[in-house]
Amino acid sequence: MATASSSRTTPAPAMTPKKKISKDISVLREEILENEQFVVTEAWKHFDFLCKNYILSCLEDGLYNVYSVMKTSRELWNALEKKYKTEDAGLKKFVAAKFLNFKMVDGKSVITQVQELQVIVYDLFVEGMVINEAFQVAAFIEKLPPLWKDFKNYLKYKRKEMTLEDLIIRLRIEEDNKAAEKKSRENSTIMGANIVEQASTSKKRKKSSGPKNYPSKKSSKVIAITVERLDTRLLNVLHQRRTKRKVKQT
Repeated sequence: MATASSSRTTPAPAMTPKKKISKDISVLREEILENEQFVVTEAWKHFDFLCKNYILSCLEDGLYNVYSVMKTSRELWNALEKKYKTEDAGLKKFVAAKFLNFKMVDGKSVITQVQELQVIVYDLFVEGMVINEAFQVAAFIEKLPPLWKDFKNYLKYKRKEMTLEDLIIRLRIEEDNKAAEKKSRENSTIMGANIVEQASTSKKRKKSSGPKNYPSKKSSKVIAITVERLDTRLLNVLHQRRTKRKVKQT
């Protein structure tokens, strides 16, 4: 039995024109770009919202009401920067004037005042105004109080340069020496006062034991008159008693 072989011919697929394929691809790309752009935009809005509210949360209640109307964090930041940059410039001038006008006084510890001046120097550094160490040493020496005039002149004409730490050590030693001298003078004054007091006390004792302590003439006269009156009264009493006895005997 002969097998008949029949050949089936499969129809060829319809070919899409090149123009249609390229058009579909461009449309697909536009859709992808639009989706990506939408996602990116939404993400930016979300983070901008978080950033804006984070900045607002750091403000006081009064400032919050003023700056909460800003639409974006960028707009809010620019407004705050414009306001506070002007204040920062004023703060720099204030700190600089505070340093220049600082003067030490005699009634306060020099080391304490040096520490206050160091705080002002640090504020200058924070504001971006750096002062080199040699200038700091010269300024600290110049600002010493009036009673330190001799020591200030000694430091000013000293040829060897000092660091700020060396200057503070010298000032601390000098202040301790001045305190010791003051205490010694006070002790000497107290001892001198005690000696004078003892001398005056001994003089008073000598005066009290001298002849000038006898009763005065006036007091002696008063005593004599009093004794005379007592004698007169006593004689009168005796005379009356004698008279009474004589009357009884008769």
